[in-house]
Amino acid sequence: MADTLAGTAAAPEYPMARAAGCPFDPPPDLTAQQGEGRLVKVRLWDGSTPWLVTRYEDQRALLLDPRVSADITRPGYPLQTAAGGENNASFILMDDPEHARLRRMVTAPFAIKRVEALRPGVQKIVDDLIDGMLAGPGPVDLVEAFALPVPSLVICQMLGVPYEDHDFFQENSRILIKRDAAMEDRMAAHGRLITYLDELMGEKTARPGDDLLSGLVERVSTGELSRRESARMGVLLLIAGHETTANMIALGTLALLEHPEQLALLRDTDDPKRVAAAVEELLRYLTIVHNGRRRAALEDIEIGGQIIRAGEGMVMPNDLANRDPAAFADPDRLDLRRDARRHIAFGFGVHQCLGQPLARMELQVVYGTLYRRIPTLRLAAPVESVPFKHDGSVYGVYELPVTW
Repeated sequence: MADTLAGTAAAPEYPMARAAGCPFDPPPDLTAQQGEGRLVKVRLWDGSTPWLVTRYEDQRALLLDPRVSADITRPGYPLQTAAGGENNASFILMDDPEHARLRRMVTAPFAIKRVEALRPGVQKIVDDLIDGMLAGPGPVDLVEAFALPVPSLVICQMLGVPYEDHDFFQENSRILIKRDAAMEDRMAAHGRLITYLDELMGEKTARPGDDLLSGLVERVSTGELSRRESARMGVLLLIAGHETTANMIALGTLALLEHPEQLALLRDTDDPKRVAAAVEELLRYLTIVHNGRRRAALEDIEIGGQIIRAGEGMVMPNDLANRDPAAFADPDRLDLRRDARRHIAFGFGVHQCLGQPLARMELQVVYGTLYRRIPTLRLAAPVESVPFKHDGSVYGVYELPVTW
């Protein structure tokens, strides 16, 4: 009976809206559901009613459970848009063993030791961009002048993508992560990126370099990958490699400007451990992937006192789990002294973010440099006028006017 009632039209719609004046907090209706301490069904754009999993421990348990599938083609999988993506699914939307086989092909460049070797180069990129801002007139849009270029330059170097094409891939990436973009626009944007990466890999077939895309081309030549698979992987790495970190840089900066006592803790330290801890807390507090981890049950699963039946979908908003008071004391408070290392901003289990070592390193360099070099950094417009990405599956701001 409870299952039947939960699946009626009374199910709340997901995603939910944030409260006015609380841009850093999860939607209050989501928080209220978590306070109930139970699972509830929600209604998606297509009328389907997957389970909303609100609690931190429940999400971790399900993301580790082999009975839970990330395969977008499974019955009951809660699709984000009408475009779906079944024909263009990357390995993050697959299950093992195929997921593991494809993921292993791109794991090595994101290993911690390999990423740490990139730190001096990232530091130079950050310093050069700050030099450019300081040398020019203010105010500036921090997104355009700094937050987007930092990860874009880094991922272009890693992949072997010409940075001069950044306007093209950034614009098409924005379309793909915009929740309310028309299906035709999303499919066209994905097609343009696939064609671009396919042509680029064709060039690398003739003239391979010491970059990640050249490594994928080699996999194609040995028959381990199809050309189409390699292009899809290239699109995933290119989008994920710049969009998420760019949004964390800008949104994290805004959060710190709105919490000056916390900003002072970063600005006044050169201790790498304190900077690293601050990065983890900002990741927990903001958790910018806001579309919820989507999964489908392969078997009946009991969780939180509820039975999720085989073939039913699940939505797990990690941003809500990272604000669970059972996991983090006073979770709605930004506290850079907090030990937030157990957050799940990068997901959890076998599908957790491949690029998290790179993202962490980039954020450590940015947060450890920007505010010390520009100690008077401040907003150049009222926070109420800042355009937030309420329409995006990756949260952030479209612009961030700052001065000093």
